[in-house]
Amino acid sequence: MSIEAFKSFVRERPGLIKYINSGEATWQKFYDMFELYGPDNSVWNNYLGITSNSPVTLKDVFNTVKNMDMSEVQKGINSLQKGIAYLEEIFASSKQELPKVREPKPIYKRLDD
Repeated sequence: MSIEAFKSFVRERPGLIKYINSGEATWQKFYDMFELYGPDNSVWNNYLGITSNSPVTLKDVFNTVKNMDMSEVQKGINSLQKGIAYLEEIFASSKQELPKVREPKPIYKRLDD
């Protein structure tokens, strides 16, 4: 999807702007959601004040997955994997034993004491 399509989507739904102004969301978050889910997904219902009492069906789940941009999903998974690897590296390095520091002998003792 293009940025122009996203701009058009936002122009048609001015209620999204209040979430930006209040700091509850960012344009990047909304754009990522738009890229991932598309304009017609139910994820927008929370932001647009649309309530739905109907339960989520298997068909809804399949439609959501079908409309996802898999390259964007893969980018997200790759970022998550990199983050986890980085955290594992930090924790692994913190578990390494520090070298023991040799304590100097007191100056008032001789070698044969």
